[in-house]
Amino acid sequence: MQPISEAEKICILALMHTPGIGAVTIRQLVSYCGSATKVFQADYKKLIKIPGIGDKIVKAILGKNTLELAEKELVNCRKTDSKLLFFTDQDYPARLRPLYDAPVALYAQGNTDFNWPRTVGIVGTRKISEYGKAVTEQIIRELVPYQPLVVSGLAYGVDITAHRHCLRNNLATLGVMASGLDVIYPAVHQRTALEMQDNGGIVTENAWGTKPDFMRFPARNRIIAGLSDVTIVVESGRTGGSLITVEFAQNYHREVFAVPGAITDSQSEGCNFLIRDNKAAIFTSVADMADAMGWAAGAPEIGQSIDTEPLPMSFEGFTQDEGQVLSLLKQRGAMQIDELAWQSGIHLNRLATLLLNLEFQGMVRSMPGKKYGLI
Repeated sequence: MQPISEAEKICILALMHTPGIGAVTIRQLVSYCGSATKVFQADYKKLIKIPGIGDKIVKAILGKNTLELAEKELVNCRKTDSKLLFFTDQDYPARLRPLYDAPVALYAQGNTDFNWPRTVGIVGTRKISEYGKAVTEQIIRELVPYQPLVVSGLAYGVDITAHRHCLRNNLATLGVMASGLDVIYPAVHQRTALEMQDNGGIVTENAWGTKPDFMRFPARNRIIAGLSDVTIVVESGRTGGSLITVEFAQNYHREVFAVPGAITDSQSEGCNFLIRDNKAAIFTSVADMADAMGWAAGAPEIGQSIDTEPLPMSFEGFTQDEGQVLSLLKQRGAMQIDELAWQSGIHLNRLATLLLNLEFQGMVRSMPGKKYGLI
């Protein structure tokens, strides 16, 4: 992907600041107009014809009141040494890119590689019990040999327990926030958030100064689910943010595990029901989870470059599309079918047939979470 221009970045940020416009609408506007810059160059007649774009949104765009605000936002990111990743950037999280509601841009601080080979989301109640603390600590300790990036929400309870044990075990961890980068919530976790930036970091889709309003937490949870290959629910009641995260993970075809608890314990009620209703696999150990995820011991280690020498795009016995799929799987390792479709440009239905044929030929294998990898 080619780097986007300064003007395009400003226009994308301006759309993000425009009232009534979310990530899905921005993608639609850019798709119809060709770029964010062209959105602001379009007239009323062109914009009003775009499906889902009403008079109020068109007038807000034509007012161009958010362009100056976007310019200041870009300058602020540079002054604070914050990363600003747009969905068209190469470093934008590959796990998020295929999702229909993926953030248009992400603000980040730290040294996180968003395309870490393995990612684990750990979520749960804010009112963590001693059992929950012990289980979370055990999970983090057992994850160390697999060296995943641990993703959570920096909240009270399970989240902060996971982050802090990652720091103690030198495991990379990422905190997804429901506020701007300059508004650490809760404030008592500010020191932990700062320490995380040495081996991980913090990330948000919200502009500087954004307060953690109630409606922003479900949106935050979708990013946790989207960034995670597998989500582990440690403790949860019958309702709460953890179960919202599970819903997103299931919609994204990601794996979910739940830690079982006593049937008399309200803190484990949500986990027990997830297992009962087959919405989550029962968590027994990291080793069992890793086996289910296909995390073999021979996988590339962190910092070790993956072989990027492409396979031939066409060779005897394979079609050009099959060769392209094999080449991508060799370059990138195991990939979700949605990401594979996006990278190859092959329609999802056609791709599913190709992958099935390649499975019959002993070239690829299907894995949990709708992933495929070379044999």
